[in-house]
Amino acid sequence: MNIVIANASHVKYAQVICDTIAESARVRGTGIAKRTPEYIVKRLLNGNAIIALDGDQFAGFCYIEVWGHQKYVANSGLIVHPDYRNQGLAKQIKKAIFDLSRKKFPDAKIFGITTGLAVMKMNYELGYRPVTFSELTDDPEFWKGCQTCKNFDILTRTERRMCLCTGMLYDPDDPARAREKKIDKKSFERLRSIKETLLLKKKKQ
Repeated sequence: MNIVIANASHVKYAQVICDTIAESARVRGTGIAKRTPEYIVKRLLNGNAIIALDGDQFAGFCYIEVWGHQKYVANSGLIVHPDYRNQGLAKQIKKAIFDLSRKKFPDAKIFGITTGLAVMKMNYELGYRPVTFSELTDDPEFWKGCQTCKNFDILTRTERRMCLCTGMLYDPDDPARAREKKIDKKSFERLRSIKETLLLKKKKQ
């Protein structure tokens, strides 16, 4: 498996990346901000993405978005092709995009919003902590990306204070962060229980 910083030679994978993200969201029944191949191509060309390839076969992907004049960056669009799941590849990609973010934007706060419990756990291991949406970027362009999500009505009804997604943040200047420590399993299990309850209620509606 080859996990590398994406470049112009990977533009040909833009459509399969979009299709894999969309299909994954459909299967899980959760919301997701849809991305076009053109949007993905820009991330492939500016060196702000990680791609995993098995020979010439697409295996996984994640990219960086920059907000608030580089005060915030988001690691977005983490996806692994169905043929390569349950092999630890997502964790490797997540670590690679995190390291790339820290290298390119060392002073930025790294954040993400997700409904995925596996992603939450990976974030914990990297030193992220759950936060309210008010602690994330207030850049309207970021939140505009949520308009294509099936749960956007929840975000608007709560005036962008909460949704089914969990906000998580890595602050390089936070002395209390615990990147090298064990995961706080009690906190994680509590968070997982809350998210599972919310998702179950949403599905029943």
